[in-house]
Amino acid sequence: MKVYKIIIAAFLVFAAAGCSSLKLTQTDFAWPVESVLKIDQQGAVSDNRFSFSVNVKPLFLAETKDSMSYQGKELRIIRDSQGYFYTVAKGFKNVYIFQTYDGAFKLYDKVLLSEQGLEEPVMNQRPPYIELIDGQNKYLLNKEGLKK
Repeated sequence: MKVYKIIIAAFLVFAAAGCSSLKLTQTDFAWPVESVLKIDQQGAVSDNRFSFSVNVKPLFLAETKDSMSYQGKELRIIRDSQGYFYTVAKGFKNVYIFQTYDGAFKLYDKVLLSEQGLEEPVMNQRPPYIELIDGQNKYLLNKEGLKK
């Protein structure tokens, strides 16, 4: 009986080890510079360099309460080292932080930066932060929001 318990225990240990997922660590997902993407007539942006496309109409509707406010605009997007996407456009009051989830961008956080709206936002990598510059104003962001 004792032998059977040992065999079953050994089997469970090996089975659990075989089911564990492979994890590659020390991964850096950061994009070196932001992408500035023109929004097409359908409200979509695409970036061939990073191979993605997304419809941003819901983002502009959430920000401006106007379903057509995306027309003639550019979206700025950058990815941090942990894989979070930071998006902003001229006139936005907020920076939107997204994570990928089940084939979509899922809102992780929305960070208020300016009640008047950003005039000329530009984003850069400043590890461990994303730096957003708008004229004389500089902000440091991470997935938790604005650095105080």
